[in-house]
Amino acid sequence: MSTFNQIVKYLKTRKKKDFTFSRLQCNPFKKAICLKVLTISPKKPNSANRPISKLLISQYKTRIIAKIPGEKHNLQTHSNVLVKGAKIRDLIGVSYSLVRGKLDLQSVQNRKTRRSFFGVKKII
Repeated sequence: MSTFNQIVKYLKTRKKKDFTFSRLQCNPFKKAICLKVLTISPKKPNSANRPISKLLISQYKTRIIAKIPGEKHNLQTHSNVLVKGAKIRDLIGVSYSLVRGKLDLQSVQNRKTRRSFFGVKKII
């Protein structure tokens, strides 16, 4: 058993928790510029081609990878997009998601359910 002096000498410091969405600087959304649009495949049990984009948060000059939610998109290079923090479990290294219906990214066409997630206005 260790003595009191040994405990004090080798006092263990607690590690700070790593904030997952640190590139957003604790903001809910950030404006970014699209550098490249591509697709990647998810990890083992699932199989598909998920659309992602490589982005540049110009305010901090940091690069991130974000998922494009929903079907079909009009995203091109040099488009302005809005980024939010959202952990995508299937895709390795993707911790962000884009907001549909804001800036240059259009909302999903002919969407009836979960409209707010995909930026679709209510049709009366």
